[in-house]
Amino acid sequence: MGPFMSPFNNLLCMLLGISFTVWFTLLLVFIIVPAIFGVSFGIRRLYMKTLLKVFEVSQELILSGFQDAVVHTDLFVTLHFPELDDSFDMSDAFYFCRRGIESIVDDEVTKCFTAEELESWNLLTRSNYNFNHISSRLTVLWGLGVVIRYGFLLPLRLTLAITGVGLLVVLTAMIGFLPNGRMKNFLSEKVHLMCYRICVRALTAIITYHHSENKPKNGGICVANHTSPIDVIILASDGCYAMVGQIHGGLMGLIQRSMVKACPHIWFERSEVKDRHLVAKRLSDHVKDKSKLPILIFPEGTCINNTSVMMFKKGSFEIGSTVYPVAIKYDPRFGEAFWNSSQFGMMNYLLRMMSSWAIVCSVWYLPPMIRQEGEDAMQFANRVKAAIARQGGLVDLLWDGGLKRGKVKDTFKEEQQKLYSKILVGTQEVRSRS
Repeated sequence: MGPFMSPFNNLLCMLLGISFTVWFTLLLVFIIVPAIFGVSFGIRRLYMKTLLKVFEVSQELILSGFQDAVVHTDLFVTLHFPELDDSFDMSDAFYFCRRGIESIVDDEVTKCFTAEELESWNLLTRSNYNFNHISSRLTVLWGLGVVIRYGFLLPLRLTLAITGVGLLVVLTAMIGFLPNGRMKNFLSEKVHLMCYRICVRALTAIITYHHSENKPKNGGICVANHTSPIDVIILASDGCYAMVGQIHGGLMGLIQRSMVKACPHIWFERSEVKDRHLVAKRLSDHVKDKSKLPILIFPEGTCINNTSVMMFKKGSFEIGSTVYPVAIKYDPRFGEAFWNSSQFGMMNYLLRMMSSWAIVCSVWYLPPMIRQEGEDAMQFANRVKAAIARQGGLVDLLWDGGLKRGKVKDTFKEEQQKLYSKILVGTQEVRSRS
């Protein structure tokens, strides 16, 4: 069998070698090299327009399927239920009571911690589990989308993500050996931009930047609304920032240690994060040095679902530096960028992002703002937050953000249970009287 199998094995190895060569050549020519020089061939925007056409076709199939279902349902009701019973039972009120309680519980704050509902289906099963069964043509279209997303896009994106993160770790570690100076800063900025742009392409992110003349400058603080951990990549692919965050272990810790060698990022130990004075001093020392990159901060402190802006924490606005507001708005039709950390872990979330159609968003750089005379830090924070909400078309909520996502849910669940118990007791009393 050996002599007969060797030609086959050689042919198989040759085909695999050609496939990998073509694969990485396409990646290098059409994605990595354009990312290095910050140019685009327009392929992603053409892809987005094609997706919109496909979504329109799927919506027409859904509407036609619903019309057929309504016709059959009307015929069934006419044939089998010629007369309806008008009698009333006390249990009929439970439905309306439940809907009333849900309306009270599901207020603006609670909705900020659940994904935004789509008006039309985007062929992702995670956004609706029923539409793909409406018609056979829609099922075929959905199945074809699954094959494309998981068979082609996901491997491509994983390759790009590994490439971007690997280059970031290796190159920043190498730059860290250079002496401090203009050359080190120049190389550090170029490497960070290149790697972040590769990571952006790993998400098939299509970003539109507005008012670039207002981009944050050295010695300032950039504040933005927070929807997802990729907000950092979205902003950093258009300009370099000094990151602020807690030191982690594992792969994230390795990336942090490499980055800080090439650029003065601000990482805190877990015990230091709670020391407000220490945090404020390190931030203040950073912005006083006009040669250092602007600091990037998300003052909400948690991810919100792309519909609202929560109350900003005032610590970032007590430093006395120029604040550069930035509004970020995602288009959920192509993929849900919101990270519900109480429901999905980081790896699960990234997998869902990479298996989506694309991440489409708009970024607005707002004019710089400074603290006015007689204005305290909280008033300044509210003014900046209002400007971001207004530009991004987001709801400006006055909730103070003191409760975390899980506590909000638990609190409202308790209130719902109390209200339901009261209604149940009241209903039983009415029944006993009647």
